[in-house]
Amino acid sequence: MAIKNKLKECMKEGKKGERHKGLREIEPSMKIAQGHISKAIHNLNAIDTFHDDGYSDWSASAAFYCLYHCLLAVISKKGFESRNQSCTFALIENMIENNGISLTKEELKEIFDKDVTEDLSHSDKILDIRENMQYSIKTALEEKEFQFLKQRTKFLFDKLRKEVEK
Repeated sequence: MAIKNKLKECMKEGKKGERHKGLREIEPSMKIAQGHISKAIHNLNAIDTFHDDGYSDWSASAAFYCLYHCLLAVISKKGFESRNQSCTFALIENMIENNGISLTKEELKEIFDKDVTEDLSHSDKILDIRENMQYSIKTALEEKEFQFLKQRTKFLFDKLRKEVEK
C-alpha cells in the first residue's frame, strides 16, 4: 500500500505546472523513450571515458544515470513523465508488481533501494557504488570494482533497452 500512496503523492506533485517535482501522465511516446535511450547510451560510453581519463569515480555516476535514463524511457513508453527519482522508482516498482515489465525487484534494488545499505564500501549495488564514490573522498574505483560496475550496468541496460523496444 505504501507504493500506492507514494504514487498518489507523485501524481499530485505532477499537476503543479511545467516545473513539477512528481509524475505526470503523458501520451505514450516512443520518440521520448528513444531520446532517453540515446542519453543512456551517452552515459554508458562515459563510463569508459571517465575511467580511461583517470576519473573513474565519475564512472559510477555515469552508470547510475545510464540506468536511470533507461527507466525514464520505460515510463515514457508507458505514458508517464517524471521529474523525481523516488517517484520514478515507485512507478517502476509498481509496474514490476503488476507484471508490466520484465525487470525484477532485485534488479531494481541494484539501481535504487529504499532500504539503506549499512556498509556502502562493501556493497555491489550500482546505487551504493555511486553513493560511495560521490560522498567519499575516493577519486578512483578499484579496477575489479570498475569492471563489475561496467558489466552489471551493461547487463541491466540491455535488459531495459529490450523492454523499451518490445
